[in-house]
Amino acid sequence: MFTPERLEVLQLLSSQAAISIENARLYASLEEKVRQRTRELQVNNSHLSQTLQKLKATQAQLIQTEKMSSLGRMVAGIAHEINNPTNFIQGNIEPAKQYFEDLLEILELYEEECSDPSSELQEKIEEIELEHLQEDIEKIFASMKNGCDRIRNIVKSLRTFSRLDESKMKLTDLQADIESTIMLVENRLRNSQLNLPIQIIKEYGSLPRITCYVSQVNQVLFHVISNAIDALVSKGEYSESNPPTIKITTETVDKERIKIAISDNGEGMSEETQAKIFDPFFTTKPVGQGTGLGLSTSYQIIVAEHGGNLTCSSELDKGTEFVIILPVAPLKSASN
Repeated sequence: MFTPERLEVLQLLSSQAAISIENARLYASLEEKVRQRTRELQVNNSHLSQTLQKLKATQAQLIQTEKMSSLGRMVAGIAHEINNPTNFIQGNIEPAKQYFEDLLEILELYEEECSDPSSELQEKIEEIELEHLQEDIEKIFASMKNGCDRIRNIVKSLRTFSRLDESKMKLTDLQADIESTIMLVENRLRNSQLNLPIQIIKEYGSLPRITCYVSQVNQVLFHVISNAIDALVSKGEYSESNPPTIKITTETVDKERIKIAISDNGEGMSEETQAKIFDPFFTTKPVGQGTGLGLSTSYQIIVAEHGGNLTCSSELDKGTEFVIILPVAPLKSASN
């Protein structure tokens, strides 16, 4: 039988049980809210980390672009300063050659007229080796002309490459741009410190002129070809049957796209390296020899700026191939 005292105790126990049940419910609810909030914070932290990484990459690419733009302006100025005196030299080679030929002709006539020159004149003729001079003068002027032509070609390549501040898309001949880029790295091809010189094999197909940011595409070509040279140098020794080689092929994919493939038989890359090759700041080069921005910037230029594609395939100790796909005309999805 429940007495008033027992009922009071029972009521007290019931109240305590109800409070305990409510506390357990609130605790469980609080734990769930904590877990949910923790998940939200983890997601937000992940987003913040990704955003920070993107900001760092964008900042680095902007700095790189500004550096290249400044370099372009400097190169354009240097090219102009070199070109002017070269034009003067080249413009005077033919007249100077003609003057020498006239003088030599007069000397020949003088020799015919003066069959008995004085001993002093004869000694002078022998001293300057007149016969050798007559034979060599043609070679001298030819080498001067060749030198001037080479300077003009280098200047032309510099001007092509230095169009880095152009903000508008323009029609361009990509194969001419490739030739200009090769001219800029020619010294590295000749002086690579390898046991054999680096060969360039060109297999050009029939390409239409395409509309693009010319300077940016030139920058991509320069980065990819430079990386190919680095890969060849890193591998080291080559044989006569397998010399260090860079192969460049171009072809039309269809009416809307063209393709440039640049391959080498250098050291190649592992699958792990290939997976990171276009990541900002990733580099396999020693500290101080690479920024890790060349290929990531190239990917941004081809894919984001032009709506094209840039892919890499590689095999260790066999070589690497980069394939660039570009639209013939700008796509609406590409940056304007």
